Amino acid sequence: MILKHTVEAESSGKTIKYILKEKLMFSQNLIRKLKRQNGIFCNKKPVFVNAIVKENDIVEANINFEENSEGVIPEDIPIDIIYEDEVLIALNKPPDTIVHPTRNHLNGTLGNALSYHFLKKGISSKIRPVMRLDRDTSGIIIFAKNSFTQDFMTKQMSSNLFYREYIGIVHGLVDKPNGTINLPIARKSSSTIERCILPSGYPSITHYKVIEHLKNATFLRFILETGRTHQIRVHCQALGHPIYGDTLYINTSTTLENQAIFPQNQPIIALDHSAAKDSVFINRQALHSSKVVFIHPINKKPLELAAPIPYDIEKLMEILRK
Repeated sequence: MILKHTVEAESSGKTIKYILKEKLMFSQNLIRKLKRQNGIFCNKKPVFVNAIVKENDIVEANINFEENSEGVIPEDIPIDIIYEDEVLIALNKPPDTIVHPTRNHLNGTLGNALSYHFLKKGISSKIRPVMRLDRDTSGIIIFAKNSFTQDFMTKQMSSNLFYREYIGIVHGLVDKPNGTINLPIARKSSSTIERCILPSGYPSITHYKVIEHLKNATFLRFILETGRTHQIRVHCQALGHPIYGDTLYINTSTTLENQAIFPQNQPIIALDHSAAKDSVFINRQALHSSKVVFIHPINKKPLELAAPIPYDIEKLMEILRK
């Protein structure tokens, strides 16, 4: 794919590197790749990045690199494609599915399925998830098809310009119709997987809104302002309303490692550990990535994508309405 930029009067006299960084939004790493691949042109001629441009020059960059994810075995696994174009693909991830192959899970991942999909379509691309979902969280997940798109999307996330919405069912009746959980999250010292609330943790903000009260449960909408590992799950545990089916964050003796950091207007609610037995109605955490909105890396227009509520969460809601 070739990205182009026509030099405006105010950019006349600037360098090619300036155009690539400031106008095409390329990262320094991508510019280095382009230099190695001789993929930078001005008026159809190869140029160095320190070359000077003038008004109406056409700067082009070939961002199609021959890249494949080493060690990712293509597997013919069905995928639910929400959206696909030449620079990105959005999938509806099913529960109990790992996103990317690891040393302990080489097969059966979305990465394996996507590698097969790319192979079938003649696309040479690494597996580049620009957002991550836990194994048992379902819903929208986006993969970039090139490093430019990956960089562009990552910048949106770090600048809080990438809207992420989840739906979930939590134990207990949440009293406030909406609220914000602003509590720092860190890795738990005794675990390589579990996270906890710690004053020294990373700033983490989750907004929530009650959609429906169920039988000793609440159907919530979550909007992420930050994207820490297990953020919604940890914040719901801290609120005293753990996610239904979440075995990792439901059988914990304390909601916070340091309870003093809770503001006085956000009292800690004791966890009801008997709730764990009720989670047999669903065999994973009832959490779903339902909607994203972001600026498309090529046309620079907002793109909104949605994934319907999955069957198991719908079924759980039916049970909890009785």
